Amino acid sequence: MKFTALLSSNLRWIMLVALLATGLQARTDRVLRTTPTQTLETSVLIRLLEEEHYNREGVKIKDYDEVIPDYMTELDGQHLFFLESDKNDFAKLYPTQWLYNNIASLGKIDPAFAIFQIYETRVENRVTWILDHLKTDVDLTTKDTYTIDRSKLPWPTDAAAADDLWSKRLKFEIIQEVLNKKTPQDARESVRKRYERLLKNMDDIDTSDIVEMFLSTIARLYDPHSTYFSADTFEDFSIQMRLQLVGIGALLGLEDDYCVVKEIITGGPADLSKQLHPNDKIISVVSNPGNEPVEVIGMKLRKIVDLIRGQKGTLVKLIVQPADATDPSARREITLTRDVVNLNSARAHAAIFEVPDKSGTTIPIGVIDLPAFYGPDSSSDSDEKNSATKDVADLIKQLQAQGIKALVLDLRHNGGGYLNEAIDLAGLFIKTGPVVQVKNYYGEVKVDSDEDPSVAYSGPLAVLVSRFSASASEIVAGALQNYGRAVLVGDSSTHGKGTVQSVVEMKSLNATLARSPAKTGAAKITVQKFYLPNGHSTQLKGVVPDIVLPSIDDYLPVGEKDLPHALGWDEIPTSFFDGKPLDAKTLSPLRSASTQRQGSLEEFTYLKKTIDWFKAKQEQKAVSLNLVDRQKEKDIDAAFRKEMDAEKDRLQKGNFAFREFTLGPPKEIKPKPTKKPDATSDDADLSTDEDEGFAKLDIHLRETLRILDDELDVNVKPTPPAGLTASVENRKPAAAGAP
Repeated sequence: MKFTALLSSNLRWIMLVALLATGLQARTDRVLRTTPTQTLETSVLIRLLEEEHYNREGVKIKDYDEVIPDYMTELDGQHLFFLESDKNDFAKLYPTQWLYNNIASLGKIDPAFAIFQIYETRVENRVTWILDHLKTDVDLTTKDTYTIDRSKLPWPTDAAAADDLWSKRLKFEIIQEVLNKKTPQDARESVRKRYERLLKNMDDIDTSDIVEMFLSTIARLYDPHSTYFSADTFEDFSIQMRLQLVGIGALLGLEDDYCVVKEIITGGPADLSKQLHPNDKIISVVSNPGNEPVEVIGMKLRKIVDLIRGQKGTLVKLIVQPADATDPSARREITLTRDVVNLNSARAHAAIFEVPDKSGTTIPIGVIDLPAFYGPDSSSDSDEKNSATKDVADLIKQLQAQGIKALVLDLRHNGGGYLNEAIDLAGLFIKTGPVVQVKNYYGEVKVDSDEDPSVAYSGPLAVLVSRFSASASEIVAGALQNYGRAVLVGDSSTHGKGTVQSVVEMKSLNATLARSPAKTGAAKITVQKFYLPNGHSTQLKGVVPDIVLPSIDDYLPVGEKDLPHALGWDEIPTSFFDGKPLDAKTLSPLRSASTQRQGSLEEFTYLKKTIDWFKAKQEQKAVSLNLVDRQKEKDIDAAFRKEMDAEKDRLQKGNFAFREFTLGPPKEIKPKPTKKPDATSDDADLSTDEDEGFAKLDIHLRETLRILDDELDVNVKPTPPAGLTASVENRKPAAAGAP
């Protein structure tokens, strides 16, 4: 203890010297330190990770040398404010062994506050520099370039390098505003307000935020899905579960000072409008008609949520940067009517498509789009309980009554849900047998099986998946593939999330915390891994479809393998199940026919053009800081988009006729928005419209329907459903949740 106290005193002196040497002055107008409750929670969290996390043996004391740079990146994601020398100084100030001893044994996270206060000072000094710089004219005629994504680049080496970086950064931001039809003066004013707001919002970061960021950094050493919830965050999670969804039906998050749409909740205003999409960045918000737009870049998430939330029936306007925009200056204006997200609208829906056959007639093929594996939790006492399995079974009955010859189960945007629903839903297509295996840290394996011998549908089946198909959807897709019960079609692989998380409240782990009147936080930690009936893990690799289609998704960092500290793939012994994957005799003619179409149909030419264009833009790491050059680039991009829009409109005329089937109240039919005559294509989506409903150009769905027609044409019979049984256990939603 004496040694620790002496070392801490010396470190404080070293910190003071470092501050003076770099010209920094830590703020003295507020004191940031942990509360006794947070100190105890820190020790409890470390013990929980070391004793209960699935990867507990994978993290060593030496791995704590990643905590400081990871925490710095958590604060400064684009590596703009800190200096590379800061990282080196912090490493000397907080040696790995000292860091671990103080955090794990004493619950002391003083480095979190010291580093934050230096960051705060860096931001204050930089904003002062920016405001002075904006008073002068900014030269937009240079041949310099700016790297948009700096998250993987080092911090500036020194103050001079930082000034040079920020000179380019300001030009980049001003050009973005000018390309959005602002004068240079108005552009500078917009940028000025942005950084004044950033400075103001620094005061919104409080002790609990810092503790949450720092402890989550430690938790993520174990795997990317483990985290720490502060008391406030846990209260939001526990009481309202999705507080951010109230108002427009969108789950929001922060990435590098930007408010990013993480998820669109089916049935909410954002989903029904089809205007907002995952990974869109919200730039500004008009909370009510007549109010001034409030730019939300750099704003605290809870403040953004408060702006977007409001009374039912009122309007909110969002200015967003589209997710697929390759030009960072692209903007789209969206007006939504606030409403309570009706969970009944988040149910499966279906359609019957009339697919042209080779004989010239049409074949009715059903499609069921399942957005999630929803269902009642253990506390639900409602007489009317929504269930994904029940809804899909009801839709199958409706489709079969209309004489469908084959069925597509669309899981492309299904991020998971209740594991028991996934097991039961797989059981709609097999008699009985293992659906998933779950292994804990000790190597104990539990087999969860479908025990219901009834089969809702035994005809030709295809499962459509994407890189966004995660967790429970990967289990269903993989199990049906294991049994040879379905042809899997889609992206090169599914997401690859094969882990199970558990949420534990801190006070349930410690008697002192349990007696404390203070609110406590919680931990979400990974405790198990999923495996398919054949023993293969879905972790990291996901599930590989039988027939792979070209997709933009394959060039986006949206898979588990793109996350730091992701757990690895492995396998366990197979369970005993009565089934096997489809053989080459069955799949070869289907693959061959699909490959031929991919090389000859115009829609795949269109898709290839969009993918190639997107890849080229992705590979362009830096953008010009010359306004004239940027305008030329924008004009070229607009011309390409216009060409693709025209091609898309032409291809849409070849859509297969279809009839929709819904559960609950019928969907409201909204008129299509009309483009203004002078509108450019800057706001147009460059996706394959795989998430925009049955009425859009959906190349992957169209090809899947053709594949099923091929299967019918060669009279391929589905593998007989399985016949083994095992126990089934209901699980919490977190067991197979979204990544």
